[in-house]
Amino acid sequence: MRAVTLPGSRLSTRDSLGNRTHRPFWTAALSACLICWVGLAAAVAGDWPQILGPHRNGVADGEKIQPWDAGGPRTLWTYPLGEGYAGPAVLGDRVVVFHRVEDVERVEALAAATGRSLWKADFRATYAPGVDPDTGPRCVPLIHDGAVYVYGAAGDLHGVRLADGKKLWSRSMLREFNGDDGYFSDGSSPIVVNRRLLVNVGGRGGADLVAVGLADGATLWQATDERASYSAPTAVVLDGQPYAIFVTRLNVVCVDPRDGTVRFRFPFGQRGATVNAATPLVCDLGLFVTANYGVGARLAKISRDGFELIWENDESLSSQYPTPVIRDGFLYGVHGREDVGVGQLRCVEAATGKVRWSVPDFGMAHLILAGDRLLVLSIQGRLLLAAASPDRLETLATATVSNSVTRALPALANGRLYVRETTGQGGSLRCFGLQR
Repeated sequence: MRAVTLPGSRLSTRDSLGNRTHRPFWTAALSACLICWVGLAAAVAGDWPQILGPHRNGVADGEKIQPWDAGGPRTLWTYPLGEGYAGPAVLGDRVVVFHRVEDVERVEALAAATGRSLWKADFRATYAPGVDPDTGPRCVPLIHDGAVYVYGAAGDLHGVRLADGKKLWSRSMLREFNGDDGYFSDGSSPIVVNRRLLVNVGGRGGADLVAVGLADGATLWQATDERASYSAPTAVVLDGQPYAIFVTRLNVVCVDPRDGTVRFRFPFGQRGATVNAATPLVCDLGLFVTANYGVGARLAKISRDGFELIWENDESLSSQYPTPVIRDGFLYGVHGREDVGVGQLRCVEAATGKVRWSVPDFGMAHLILAGDRLLVLSIQGRLLLAAASPDRLETLATATVSNSVTRALPALANGRLYVRETTGQGGSLRCFGLQR
């Protein structure tokens, strides 16, 4: 483990180019206090309007989950879906799904209470299978201010109206900006920051990151010569100004959503057959990023002027793609890789990287934090309810909710858990009631 030394009362930090600078320690502390999550969608407690919930951190606002009985959570409804790994988004009484049916990518709204289809919007699908034979979209829909934005497997970006699915605009981002679809197609879910839709396209000629207008999809700016990853960006407020943080193919990049100016950048990634996929996690301690393939995990204090690396290693919590959650200064997540059969469910002290407990041979899983409890969904369809405790894994209830692959991100909204299962050429969305 490597840590940054604090020289006397002055803080060693880095500017936007990675050069070492120094400034008084209290200014860094003040900057850290100003770090907060940004509400990215018109959501209230109980909504899940984008990837990883209202704040893109896996936290379900206002949800209180009680242990279920021996029969497991009650199945409320099941709806058939086509191909893809895109998890659902939920706002109010609507669930939005994104999947491929034959030669179209379909955005579809379902009634949250019954699973009844309310509307469908179809777009021509052009993605051909690569490493993974599944040809469907990977990105979770983004619901914002009465519209739904989706990013397809071939880099096609669409906006539709939430009320009725009316098509608003479409862009072929990957083709227009001369990008490539990587190992598993395009998979970085876009984000809205400061009334702009930001996309990790991976285009050439300074067009890795592209901002478009919400109303018409018109290009507002393009920036950096990075390459795309599978990590969804997140947002943060630094010194009163919102910024977007991207984990790209080889770096962590903080940009000003107004014009794409890079505020700071630090290396994160490896060349070759590697993947950056977990979403960067903003917390009171700063910014936590994680990946596997020898990349490891890092915690950094950040400000609009630079960063200070607190610790980094490849032994604490190196996640291939699930994003950890954090509560009371402790990270909960999966350390390891699915493709080599190693995955340990862990609790890690965020400030130091110290492993507090670890469950070997747990496998890959997605986590949701609801109050002081964890919902852990393994990709084999096993659901675990546990106390969010740094002392040990305290299991409160378990159940098998699917006999198929559940690699897509789940959603928790208004006491309902939405689980997408994948079976060959399609699958389904299953809704479970978690309120007793």
